[in-house]
Amino acid sequence: EVQLVESGGGLVQAGGSLRLSCAASGFTFGRYTIGWFRQAPGKEREGVSCISNGDGSTWYADSVQGRSTISSDNANKTVYLQLNSLKPEDTAVYYCAAQPGTTGWSCYYGMMDYWGKGTLVTVSS
Repeated sequence: EVQLVESGGGLVQAGGSLRLSCAASGFTFGRYTIGWFRQAPGKEREGVSCISNGDGSTWYADSVQGRSTISSDNANKTVYLQLNSLKPEDTAVYYCAAQPGTTGWSCYYGMMDYWGKGTLVTVSS
C-alpha cells in the first residue's frame, strides 16, 4: 500500500533547527514530485517546499525561503526538509505529500495524490 511516513517533528526553541523526514513506499517514487505542507490551527494548509524526483528542481514558500532546504534520496525513497532559524510562526503539523509527475508540477495541496499523517513541529519563544 501507499505510505508516506513523516518523522522528525518536536519541540524546539525559536532560532533552532529541525530536519523532517518523509519515508515513501508503495508507489513509483521516482515518477513523483514530493512536497511538504503545513497546517496551523485556524489556518489553511499551505505549501512549504516541493522537489521533483525527476530533475531535482525545487520550490520554497516565501516564508521559509533562505532558511529551508528540501532534498530527496531516491535510493532510500526519503525526502527531507531542513528547517533553520525556526520561528513561532512555523508551528504547525507538517505533512508530506506526493504529486504524480516530475515536470510541470505545482506545489499546491490540491495537486497531491498521497498524504502522510503528519508530524507536529512546535516552536517556542
